[in-house]
Amino acid sequence: MNALDVTTEIIISAPRQKTAEWASNPDFAPEWYANIHFAQWKTSRPLAVGSQFLFEAHFLGKKLKYTYEVVEFIPEQKLSMRTADGPFPMETTYTWESLDSQTTRMILRNRGNPAGFSRLFRPFMAFAVKKANQKDLKQLKYLLENS
Repeated sequence: MNALDVTTEIIISAPRQKTAEWASNPDFAPEWYANIHFAQWKTSRPLAVGSQFLFEAHFLGKKLKYTYEVVEFIPEQKLSMRTADGPFPMETTYTWESLDSQTTRMILRNRGNPAGFSRLFRPFMAFAVKKANQKDLKQLKYLLENS
């Protein structure tokens, strides 16, 4: 059972192809994820099942370094990644759905067991993740709608 399971979604006025290509490119993660300060490919491009990326982030006052590995990738539909190395097991899934030719629904789901945080923080984790994800998706929406 996962201690954390948070789903957040947003409607973006951009085609699904553009939204998915941008959101699934780890090079852009620091531009739309407020807590991610650094992203680096650990495997060669292009994005595929087995691709790995190193991320450095700050969350709830902690500096985190973790490697995500792509476990499922259906271009323009779904991307699932899980930690291959990091402070706690986590899985992040993006899905994209066309509402029309110029509008995309993006869903971001995080599931995991944030064992690296003290027990005092655990009750607040889902709230903090949801709040951060809402802010990140709003930033992604802004970037895609204004580029």
